[in-house]
Amino acid sequence: MSVKIALAGNPNSGKTTLFNKLTGSNQYTGNWPGVTVDKKVGRYKRDKNIVITDLPGVYSLSPYTPEEIVARDYLLGEDSAVIINLADAMNLERNLYLTTQLSELGKPMVITLNMIDIMQKKGESINIKKLAGLFGCPVIEMSALKGTGLIETIDTALMLAKENPIKKKYIKFSSVTENALSEISALIKDTVPSDKNRWYSIKIFERDMKAVEKAGISDEIIKKSESIILYAEKLLGKDAISIISDERYDFINKAVSICCSKNKKAVSTSEKIDRVITNRWLALPVFAVVITIIYYVSVNLAGKAVSEWIADIMFKKIIIRNLSAWLEYFNTAGWLRGLLIQGIIKGVSSVISFVPQMLTLFFFLSVLEDCGYMARVAFIMDRIFRKFGLSGKSFIPLLVCTGCSVPGIMATKMIENENDRRITVITAPFIPCGAKLTVVALIGGVLFPELWFFAPAVFFLGILAVAVSGIILKKTRLFSGDKSPFLLELPDYHMPSIKSVLPQVIQRVKAFVFKAGTVIFIASGLIWFLSSFGFVGGEICEVGCGESLLATIGSIITPLFKPIGFGFWEAAVASISGLLAKENIVATLSILLGINDIGESSSDTWLLLKQLFGSASAASFLVFNMLCGPCVSTISAIKKELLSIKLTCFAITYQTVLAYAFALVTYQTVGLITGELRYGTGSVIAVVVLSVFFYFLFRPERICKKKR
Repeated sequence: MSVKIALAGNPNSGKTTLFNKLTGSNQYTGNWPGVTVDKKVGRYKRDKNIVITDLPGVYSLSPYTPEEIVARDYLLGEDSAVIINLADAMNLERNLYLTTQLSELGKPMVITLNMIDIMQKKGESINIKKLAGLFGCPVIEMSALKGTGLIETIDTALMLAKENPIKKKYIKFSSVTENALSEISALIKDTVPSDKNRWYSIKIFERDMKAVEKAGISDEIIKKSESIILYAEKLLGKDAISIISDERYDFINKAVSICCSKNKKAVSTSEKIDRVITNRWLALPVFAVVITIIYYVSVNLAGKAVSEWIADIMFKKIIIRNLSAWLEYFNTAGWLRGLLIQGIIKGVSSVISFVPQMLTLFFFLSVLEDCGYMARVAFIMDRIFRKFGLSGKSFIPLLVCTGCSVPGIMATKMIENENDRRITVITAPFIPCGAKLTVVALIGGVLFPELWFFAPAVFFLGILAVAVSGIILKKTRLFSGDKSPFLLELPDYHMPSIKSVLPQVIQRVKAFVFKAGTVIFIASGLIWFLSSFGFVGGEICEVGCGESLLATIGSIITPLFKPIGFGFWEAAVASISGLLAKENIVATLSILLGINDIGESSSDTWLLLKQLFGSASAASFLVFNMLCGPCVSTISAIKKELLSIKLTCFAITYQTVLAYAFALVTYQTVGLITGELRYGTGSVIAVVVLSVFFYFLFRPERICKKKR
């Protein structure tokens, strides 16, 4: 028979790290609450009969967030036989609040104090025998990162699973509260299981209607209980929820004072670093510098050399040369050679050559996430995002979007406020994802190589689009409402673990390469066909690119892009192909322009792109494609999260209109600065667009409130 173990604890208590070590699986570990929305299940790597469930990180079992609902529903069911309650030894007071609730479920439990090694370094200690006596269950010291205490934890849990003792020791409250709970307990003794009598007594006392409904407690019992609750509230002068909460913290404070020995004089390394990192004046400049360095190193230094090797050597001199010789040897038809080499291979290689740059970027971002810095960024961003109608929690999905917009949009589940969540879903695609990085690297690396800040500027453009959109959308009737509170734990800084960072990087890059091997593969072949064949005399045959089917299609949509600077069919078609997958933009340009070497330092690439783009049109092209409607996968994710076709259409329309407006202003501004354009009708239109934009940005919010 299988043994079921549930891992429960606060966010950042080390549950997922412990889960990974016990099951051998590669689960994602984050440094913020809400990363794990659903429970994860795995089997103990030393015994497949032991099933371990990693529950979402929660601060309590009150059903206020999706994470708390998932955790509570699972623990109240009969699935879990033993609970391993992971508590951060460095923040014991906060972690034990959940422990007091878990102890009332009537299930066998092991309290595991994680990060005990860090505590000992600070000269602090915990008397685990006294703590075990207070809670009536085993207490184990552990370091999940170093792997100490893991075997003892699992062995103790298995021992409890075999003995299956019903936990009878609970924390004791004051006499008034205990008397009230005893009376309620007597009323429900025949309605709920005996081992959960204490739990449901407290839930009734707290007027937790969700728990009451689940237990099937009659209205008559609720009415009788209400008089008991009112009497206790009158005696103690507080509402029922505050009474229980205060009782728990009174017990926790006593327990900590009895069991813990703290070094009050010691100032941790994390606290010293945070004096700079989270400083009101230095926090943003530090973040800007960090992001600039990461993007500069990823796009211009570390990834660039390998990208050029992939383009120049691997694809051009090895794959294409050998494949061409092989096809010629077998006297393959010319159209098939063109499809394979000029279409598929060239299209895919133009995208794959940027993998090293993405890998470098993902690596640095994963390191920042794992070491605890990104939790600070969310905290810092809360100060700013609140001014734009959002909370710091919105920054977490936006950060995930640097890899791919789809998981970023899915991560918005953690945002409790519905309007904040919807705005974040709509604005998340503005953040440059890995696919968009290929376009940034191509345009920036080839046409603006002297501008070292080009790539990070695109990232901050995305942040700017999110910020202004938050203000604009929050002032509409559709998204107006109160701002949600922001609660975030700042974990201690620690050295990133390669076992944690590497799986994240591999997962993100693998998803990109898989897309290149499927979507880009098919799209490149289709684009080559449409750009190589056309109708002549009523028959379809091979023609020049300018007379092709694609040129005909492109000429129809080209007028739409003329006001923003790239009124030529090649760029228009590339932008439209980006709706399928943003990587297609690079693949399409390489096929249509006949670029044999997509490397950034290639003079051929520079000349071909220079023939198509000027500085103003290139900047406009980039801005439009960074902000316009996302790829089909992201659109699907938006629809799934918004649960409305109407809202999804609004999201895509808003993104595209904003992108068009930004691109128009960019084209006119850069054109006037470089001398490519003269002040005229286009400039006047840009000023009008900018004026309308500022009106929506700065109009008083009270206008919307009057209409509500």
